[in-house]
Amino acid sequence: MTTKFSLLDPRFWDASAIMAARVVGTLLVAWVAHRLTARLIRVFRSRIAPRITSAEDMRRADTLARVSRHLANVIIVLIAGILVMSELGISVAPILGAAGVVGLAFGFGAQSLVKDYVSGFFLLLENQLIRGDVVEIVGKSGEVEDVTLRYVQLRDYGGNVHFVPNGLITTVTNMSRGFAYAVVEVGVDRSAELGKVYAALRTVAAQMQADPEFAASIEGPMEISGVDRLDGTAVVVRSRLRVRSLEQWRVRWEFLQRLKEEFERQGIELPPPQLALMGR
Repeated sequence: MTTKFSLLDPRFWDASAIMAARVVGTLLVAWVAHRLTARLIRVFRSRIAPRITSAEDMRRADTLARVSRHLANVIIVLIAGILVMSELGISVAPILGAAGVVGLAFGFGAQSLVKDYVSGFFLLLENQLIRGDVVEIVGKSGEVEDVTLRYVQLRDYGGNVHFVPNGLITTVTNMSRGFAYAVVEVGVDRSAELGKVYAALRTVAAQMQADPEFAASIEGPMEISGVDRLDGTAVVVRSRLRVRSLEQWRVRWEFLQRLKEEFERQGIELPPPQLALMGR
């Protein structure tokens, strides 16, 4: 049986003061738990940092630390909210029951949201992508700026930011893991001597490997696959260089610039531009 006090009854103010003290105490404990959890995650991250030898593992540690802080904050807020409502005399059971009914009513509409969180969990668990990776997902490519359980934030080459829900991600093409290849496809005139073309490719590769600016980025010799296709008046030769991840674009741009100059020195002609003839 609940005892009711009058506003003029000192016992009412005593009970109210006790309730207020408990609410404040609960909020204070929640704040301390929030600060302590954040500190423990930072300490754990700093303890394992000396054992991490690669930039990829370091980015993964940063991503997991951020997600862990977010989950911890959500759990602390939920527990503190339930305790505060209990102190205020608000029964939690009816709210949970109503939430169950509302959840059932909106269950079909929330399927995509649940799918996003489940997919996000497995993206992080399986280390498919982390902050700082360059990836292609659902037709969008760019650098991963943020990963949450809800979405992946990408910034493309043009500076545009894409927010991709995790539930839409079925395939991740990650261009930041281990090593990559700077693929070079070059078209030369059909009259060009292929032996001279191959020699020019190897010469440019050797020059770049001897250049201190690019030597650390290139991990292997030039691999020449040979003639890839005949395209009009051009013979397309395909080759590649094994490079460090995220260096493939810089190496390729420099390689093509130097290759053009080497072709000019060797007298290797590029195919003439093809003109489309429009009939009247």
